[in-house]
Amino acid sequence: MGTSVDLLILGAGWTSTFLIPLCKERRVAYAATSRAGRDGTIAFEFDPHSADPRPFAALPNAKTVLITFPIKLAGASERLVQLFRETHPDGVETAFVQLGSTGIWDGGPTLKAEGHVWTDRHSKFDETNDRAKAESELLALAPKVPTTVLDLCGLWGGPRQPSNWVSRVAPTKEALKQKGSVHMIHGLDVARAVLAVHANFDRASGQRWLLTDARVYDWWDLASAWGEEGKQAHWVQELMREEGLRGLPRTPELIGRAMDSREFWETFGLEPVKGRLGME
Repeated sequence: MGTSVDLLILGAGWTSTFLIPLCKERRVAYAATSRAGRDGTIAFEFDPHSADPRPFAALPNAKTVLITFPIKLAGASERLVQLFRETHPDGVETAFVQLGSTGIWDGGPTLKAEGHVWTDRHSKFDETNDRAKAESELLALAPKVPTTVLDLCGLWGGPRQPSNWVSRVAPTKEALKQKGSVHMIHGLDVARAVLAVHANFDRASGQRWLLTDARVYDWWDLASAWGEEGKQAHWVQELMREEGLRGLPRTPELIGRAMDSREFWETFGLEPVKGRLGME
């Protein structure tokens, strides 16, 4: 395909509903794909098992390719990069961004350490996690091929509203008692992060980043505010009395799990603009 864009979004899902408007606002030339080619997107589906380059030939040249879908198969991340480069030999040098999940740190060696542990992007992660292995495979292509990974925590914005999750997350008092911290990031801040990396890829290449809105939320605090009357809010009061707590939110030290994403925001000269849940 002879056209060229600044940003190619592979997989126009939830993230694109924030990223595409921001691209338009900042005059970043973009293209996006979907399986069916809906809403003006390019029909494209990545088969992690296939080495067929033909689906990639329909894609435009791009300065940055954003991979929004998870890759779990060994060799597939490298194959995606290879097939894109093979079918776009005359284009500009292309950088690749993979969106991942902070779940690779959940239950990993760092979080199993005794006592309270802050997790940042340098902390040990679960190396047996298939997504983490695929991310490492992608990062290993740098510096020959510019690559980076943005591991995102809980996503919210638009139809994804945390206030609607409390009843599902904590249907009983016992379930609520087990809930500790939760980390979130708004879709607009994800979009801003992607464009910051696109514009300053030299700062990102070869790196795995951890992204949150720089806050540590307490499920008890959220349940107290957004739970059903007579249920979650009442259970929180009972649990506070049982645990000897005088106020909410509980501190990260008490909850025992907290994520630190400062390095990303500092590196790219940004700060989250959606740092309060429920404030669209």
